[in-house]
Amino acid sequence: MFPPPSTPSRRLIHRRAIDVQIFARDDQLYDVEARLVDTKTQDMALAGGVRPAGEPIHDMLLSLVVDAHLTILEANSRTLGMPYPGTCDQHGDVYKKLVGLNLLHGFRLGVKDRVGGVKACTHLTELCQILPTAVIQAFAGVVIDTQEGRADGSAPFQIDRCHALRRDGEIVQTHYPRWYRKSAEVATATEPLATPASSF
Repeated sequence: MFPPPSTPSRRLIHRRAIDVQIFARDDQLYDVEARLVDTKTQDMALAGGVRPAGEPIHDMLLSLVVDAHLTILEANSRTLGMPYPGTCDQHGDVYKKLVGLNLLHGFRLGVKDRVGGVKACTHLTELCQILPTAVIQAFAGVVIDTQEGRADGSAPFQIDRCHALRRDGEIVQTHYPRWYRKSAEVATATEPLATPASSF
């Protein structure tokens, strides 16, 4: 049960909703549409006036076009709800700087370098951080072979990318026995592992 039964009485004061949708296009590319919405349960006094309860403080959209290799070909943003109208959305086309980055290789570091801090919007830039795993989830079993592995003979993409799918774990032993290794073998393995998730 969540929260635990002993939790004192409480009331909701803030909700952040994040929605990411990925669409396959007829031209073999993929649209990635991400949205972040912040709302309060009480009226909120902002510099520009009072924002009524339930009306978004932030309502922000980020859209990408990516190819099957997860390289970003197009990037755009829109700010529909903001605390400082006329200022929050004045970062221009800065998110177009994401074009050329790859969601699998150095993406988060690239985001920080290109649109981090005062270069862009904190919330849209934070939204970028969840895109690699969202797109990988969409591609799993469709674009990325999660069963037989890759053309170069290496393990399926997901092996060694989380605790449950570690090479010496029960799940890999049961469902991917070809790729299972005992702990000692993993420690001394010379086979290069897949790029770790932390480098996205």
